[in-house]
Amino acid sequence: MKTAEYDFLLPGRLIADRPLAKRDDSRLLVLHRDGEVEHRRFSDLPDYLRTGDMLLLNKTKVFPSKLEGKKRGGGRIEILLVREISLGLWEILAKGKYSGPLLIAGKAVAEVRDGTTVRFGEPERLGDLLREHGLMPLPPYIRRRPDALDRERYQTVYAESEGSIAAPTAGLHFTRELLHRIGSNSVLVRSVTLHVGTGTFRPVKTEEVDGHLMEREVFEIDPLVISEMREVKARGNRIIAVGTTTTRAVEGYLSGQCEILSANGTIKGTTNIFIREGYGPRGVDSLITNFHLPRSTPLMLTAVFAGRERLLKNYESAISMGYRFFSYGDAMLVL
Repeated sequence: MKTAEYDFLLPGRLIADRPLAKRDDSRLLVLHRDGEVEHRRFSDLPDYLRTGDMLLLNKTKVFPSKLEGKKRGGGRIEILLVREISLGLWEILAKGKYSGPLLIAGKAVAEVRDGTTVRFGEPERLGDLLREHGLMPLPPYIRRRPDALDRERYQTVYAESEGSIAAPTAGLHFTRELLHRIGSNSVLVRSVTLHVGTGTFRPVKTEEVDGHLMEREVFEIDPLVISEMREVKARGNRIIAVGTTTTRAVEGYLSGQCEILSANGTIKGTTNIFIREGYGPRGVDSLITNFHLPRSTPLMLTAVFAGRERLLKNYESAISMGYRFFSYGDAMLVL
């Protein structure tokens, strides 16, 4: 499969720059397997969930991983913390190959090397530094500076386990009230964790889809959730995954495409599973997801559930109808 077969043209005006005032006011394109398409609101989601189904969430929490400071000599630098390599030493994303001190509020707080790593002088105070000076890591297609509202809205209402550098955006549409309505209808609401790293959003640059390699990301799953999933499926109900990251955590584990780090009560591991056409899901039956970037791995994952041609046809319809795209955009339910 050619990567170019996952391309489409999107007018820039449809890239959502800010969230809606109310999370579940977003639009919901419902794509049925028999080809039927409905256009609803996200608050209508309970209409599509049946008693005995399981709604599976990713409870990861985004941390304010972007830091802005000054270089030695006065120029500005922006870094994104990606992964802690060892105490105080972090892998980063940054423009250029700068090496030297990172100054925040006039004080040197860290040493950047080659634009790829940063070492903090007082690693025990990094949490305080990020709380005071860190910015939420909005994706680059949102061309504005993160603000105070993003601290709340670029985060799900059920986020618990800090560790992501990007939000599991399908979950941004849920309110506590909506989750209560769903649970009140005897739908099991459960969660796993996959900490979103560069693997989720790194672009596919290879000509052939199969040439792309995913970066590993950390996941955690309670074995009881796996047992409940099997019970749900055994009685003919469905597992509805909220987002591609939830799907990758579950499918990475169930398919064995993972490395288990520990299993003391909670299964913790890493996965670099690349779900694309030809993959047969082991656990997830239906998918709630946002509208994704062209040629992206989340788009390719969604095509597994919707079919590539049908998915792109409905993307064209969504564009013509003015749906909002990407992280702060509208949602799709693939049944």
